[in-house]
Amino acid sequence: MPTSHRIRIVDAFTERPFSGNPAGVLLLDAFPDDAWLQNVAAEVNHAETAFAHRLPAGGEADWALRWFTPATEVDLCGHATLATAHVLRTTGTAEGSVRFATRSGVLTTTAHADGTVTMDFPTAPLTPAEMPGGAAEALGAEAVAAYDTGAHLGDLLVELADEKTVRALTPDHKALARYSRRGIIATAHAEDPAGGYDFVSRCFFPRVGIDEDPVTGSAHTALAPFWSQRLGRAELTGLQASARSGLVRTELRGDRTILTGHAVTVIEGDLYA
Repeated sequence: MPTSHRIRIVDAFTERPFSGNPAGVLLLDAFPDDAWLQNVAAEVNHAETAFAHRLPAGGEADWALRWFTPATEVDLCGHATLATAHVLRTTGTAEGSVRFATRSGVLTTTAHADGTVTMDFPTAPLTPAEMPGGAAEALGAEAVAAYDTGAHLGDLLVELADEKTVRALTPDHKALARYSRRGIIATAHAEDPAGGYDFVSRCFFPRVGIDEDPVTGSAHTALAPFWSQRLGRAELTGLQASARSGLVRTELRGDRTILTGHAVTVIEGDLYA
């Protein structure tokens, strides 16, 4: 009989099932070969599947953590990190703060009594950029401004005229895949200041096999400095206006960005492979 592994599907950046961003989470004894990890992520077929295993005591990190889309491994993923921290807490595997060794350095998460998880991530560097020729047509809207988000994200952050424009986007995903290493973050200021969020975004990553990501924690490491500078506040709330939708609380601390959200486990079972 094939080896079995416990697998969970967790909706991140939400308190309700069937909203936020779903991620697969597997806690392992060690990482199998990369082909197996990629095959599992393709089978799960969510934006990311997280794989983690415990590290020896006394090191700079407690767990090793990797993230795979259905098509490739990625350098940074917020919602699957949140999902992993949620699984560690809800299964009693770890409490309080956990340090993860990742492609983006050591990332620390802290689980709180109210069910939220905070994540300490590197702030993405923003460099003004020209909108590549054809990118506006592929996105379906003219850009107010565009910024490169650095090596770890590999996204193009695009400010649009208003929230309505962001919500109405219907991109040509195949064409959009040409214009960044990972994808496009489209954003605008919140239309209603009393709506419970400060800015809105949508994220399109067809180059790594995700036409639209429901709620992207890693993108908020670029959105936080972008909007904090414009709004003059370190603490903000972003709404990612995908069909599933979700809220991400952000706090800018210089070269680190603190992301906070809820998560809920919706499926738990055994993977036989």
